[in-house]
Amino acid sequence: MNLPNRLTVGRFFLTAFFVASMTAAWRRTETSGLPPTMSWAWGYSAGLVFFIAASITDYLDGAIARRRNLVTDFGKLMDPLADKIMMAAAFVCLIPEHAIPSWAVIVIISREFLITGLRLLAAGKGVVLPADKIGKHKTAWQIICVLYFLTLLSLAEMQRAGWFFIGTPWADAWQFGGPVLIAVVLVLTLWSGICYVQRNWTLVTSGAM
Repeated sequence: MNLPNRLTVGRFFLTAFFVASMTAAWRRTETSGLPPTMSWAWGYSAGLVFFIAASITDYLDGAIARRRNLVTDFGKLMDPLADKIMMAAAFVCLIPEHAIPSWAVIVIISREFLITGLRLLAAGKGVVLPADKIGKHKTAWQIICVLYFLTLLSLAEMQRAGWFFIGTPWADAWQFGGPVLIAVVLVLTLWSGICYVQRNWTLVTSGAM
C-alpha cells in the first residue's frame, strides 16, 4: 500500500479518535438543573486536534498521489469515502452541542449516500468515479464549518479551565457566524450533488433499465 493510501486509511482511525474524544467531552445538564457533568474536560480540544489531523491527511493523500503519480483505484474509491465518514461523524457529533440542526445533517448525509450509491453503481459497470472539483470545494467548506464550531467549543473549555477571563465573545460568533457557515455548506452540498448526478445521469438511467 502506497503512502497516499496509508494516509487515507489513517483518516478512518483519526475519525474514530475524534468521535471518542467528542463523546468523552464535558457535558452540560442545564435542562435538569444539575451542575455540569464531566467525563473529560479536554474532549472538545482533543477532538479539534484529531479533526485537524484528519483534514490534513485529506489534503496530503491527494496531493502526494498526483505529484508522485500514485493514483490508484483504491484511492479513487476510498479517499472520497473516508471524507464522507469524517464529515458525517463530525456533523453528527455537533448535533448534541446545538451547533447544527439535525435536519441539516440529514440533508448532508443523504447527499453523501446518494453519491456513494452512484459510485457503487458505476463500480458495478467497471467505472471508477473520482471526486470532482466542486465536490472538493464542498468538502473544504464543510471542514471550515466544523473547525469553526470545534474551535469555539475548545475556547470554552480553556475558559472553564481558567486559562483566560475575557468574557464569552465566541457566544456571538456561535449565534451569528455559525448559521451563515451552515447555509453556505448546505447550498454547496446540494449544488454539488445535483451537478454530480447530472454529469453521470447516463449511469442512473442505464442502472434503472
